Amino acid sequence: MKLKPMADNVLLKQHEAAETTVSGIILATTSKEKPAIYEVVSVGPGTKDVTMTVAAGDKVVVSKFVGNEIKLDGVEYKFVKQDDILAVVTD
Repeated sequence: MKLKPMADNVLLKQHEAAETTVSGIILATTSKEKPAIYEVVSVGPGTKDVTMTVAAGDKVVVSKFVGNEIKLDGVEYKFVKQDDILAVVTD
């Protein structure tokens, strides 16, 4: 099943949290924190007032408490407005 965002909505897929710390300590499942970096899965067409500036495949940073979460085929996704995206991650 595919999801296509409407208007200025963006569909994001969460990156997996690190399982070890920088020093090599393995983290328990309960101590993992959800990362703030997401991958853009698909983007709506925009609106008359909003031109979409992100594209599928971009990595973005969003706040923890923004958007609506949905689980589809065992994968967690998040719908956010383009205005809720704080930054685009570049290499």
